[in-house]
This record gives sequence, structure tokens and C-alpha cells, in this order.
Amino acid sequence: MKINSIFLVIFITIYLIIFAIFAQLNVKTGFLFYALFIGQLIFLFTVYRVLKDNYKTSKTFRDWYEDKPIEK
Repeated sequence: MKINSIFLVIFITIYLIIFAIFAQLNVKTGFLFYALFIGQLIFLFTVYRVLKDNYKTSKTFRDWYEDKPIEK
């Protein structure tokens, strides 16, 4: 299964929320340290995958926003 970029972005967001909850619940410091380290690795991998994603679009900056089209 190919992991697409949007899945990684959603995953790292959920991971960050869970990490913040664990930090507020006073979970053991050792566990938080390893979770932080793993989270940073996942974040770097996510940034790499998003930047290297083979995504093509026909939209340009002249198209502006899709919810408020402008006349050309």
C-alpha cells in the first residue's frame, strides 16, 4: 500500500494531539522523551513526502480561491 501525503499529515496531527494530552496527564518522562523523538522523525518524513509528492494541478495563483472565483 502506498502511503499518500494527506494520510501522513492527518497521522502526525493526531499523534501531536495525543502527545499533548499525555504531557498534560503527567505520563512518565521517559515515555514522553521517546514519543517526542519518534514524533520528530515522523514529522521529518512527512515533510519530505509532502515536498516530494508527485502532485500535478492546472490551477495557478491567478485562479485565486475556489470558493470565491474572480473574473478573468
